[in-house]
Amino acid sequence: MRKKGLSLVTALSILSALVWLAGLAWVLQDQFFADNKNRQAESLKPDTAQQQKQNSSGKTLQIAAIGDSLTRGTGDPDGKGYIGYLKEELAKTTKKEIELTNSAIKGQTSVQLLKQIQQPQIQRQIKNADVILLTIGGNDLFRGGQALEELESKNINKTEDVYLSNLKVIYKEIRSLNKNGIIYHVGLYNPFSDMQDSKTTSSIVRKWNYDSANAAAAQPNIIYVPTFDLFELNVNDYLYSDHFHPNKQGYQLIGERTASLIRFSEEDQK
Repeated sequence: MRKKGLSLVTALSILSALVWLAGLAWVLQDQFFADNKNRQAESLKPDTAQQQKQNSSGKTLQIAAIGDSLTRGTGDPDGKGYIGYLKEELAKTTKKEIELTNSAIKGQTSVQLLKQIQQPQIQRQIKNADVILLTIGGNDLFRGGQALEELESKNINKTEDVYLSNLKVIYKEIRSLNKNGIIYHVGLYNPFSDMQDSKTTSSIVRKWNYDSANAAAAQPNIIYVPTFDLFELNVNDYLYSDHFHPNKQGYQLIGERTASLIRFSEEDQK
């Protein structure tokens, strides 16, 4: 009788052990497949950092254009201005899609540009840009032709000092928003080179360009683009009817020269 009771206890113990082992096996199997499933899911998930790197190196060239009427394109009957012709030139050399925003304002001075740069929309454009195009200073110097009546060097020097001070702050503000984007500052030509006092006005514009180029050279990733020579000999061939802004041909010259300075890596070239 006692032997029979012991056999029953032994059988129950073995049965309990088998149930426990089965439960353990089920738990381990569930955990194994769960971990394996997670590992498979992780392997299928894109590398976020790599994806962001690919997006940033991307297929698009972002250009932000700011400044005055030259960047606005005043005088071009097709409304392109130099940035339109620049875009066409770049499209011939790069596989990248070119996205361009033009926020230039006709008549804008360096003081006014400083204020415009504080606008959130303009700051976003600058932050996202690979290339920043800039024209500024013509309205500071010429003031719609009024400067021709005040050609004394002391007046011009005072005007230039204020402009250069503003220009350095403009450079600083742009660079604080975008550390790596290259700034192409398009220089001035002399629209009055065929008029009386042409030697004086040309000398003033050359000095203005020289000082502006020095200010650009003192900062990283700023290229000063000369245009004076493009207009010097045949100014009337390249000016609009207002005898101040470029015409279509004048803007084409500026656009082609500026585009020639923008370089692409071998993989982005056509």
